[in-house]
Amino acid sequence: MQEALREARRAFDLGEVPVGAVIVKDGNIIGRGHNLAESSKDPTAHAEIIAIRQAAENLGGWRLTGCCLYVTTEPCSMCAGAIVLARIKKLYIGTMDKKAGACGSVLNIINDSRLNHYTETETGIMQEECESMMKEFFKRLRTKKSEEDKT
Repeated sequence: MQEALREARRAFDLGEVPVGAVIVKDGNIIGRGHNLAESSKDPTAHAEIIAIRQAAENLGGWRLTGCCLYVTTEPCSMCAGAIVLARIKKLYIGTMDKKAGACGSVLNIINDSRLNHYTETETGIMQEECESMMKEFFKRLRTKKSEEDKT
């Protein structure tokens, strides 16, 4: 999760929502990503999607069986769907997203018995660190907006 936090910090420094993701197979990082939706003007440029694409490229195939995904914030519905489609074995989540999370908070796509794959999940990994970065980001964003509104 520390590597995922490093990725989240990269997003934070770019003014992106600070979410970071890392995919591990056999103890090696094979994919990593951080949010780039704002900078790339691409709504699919979420940390998890970027990490999944990189891992698939490194493995030479789209099935990421035996892989674990570490992500600082609970994935949204798009990313949860990609996790299922990629056949990721286990998902480690730093902090849950009670507004848009799709891995147990609002929805639970990764564990929907109607789908063809089940992803094990563990939550609360370095939760305090993951939450504090997210809170700091949105606090700064609100302050910046408030200052802009004054001018």
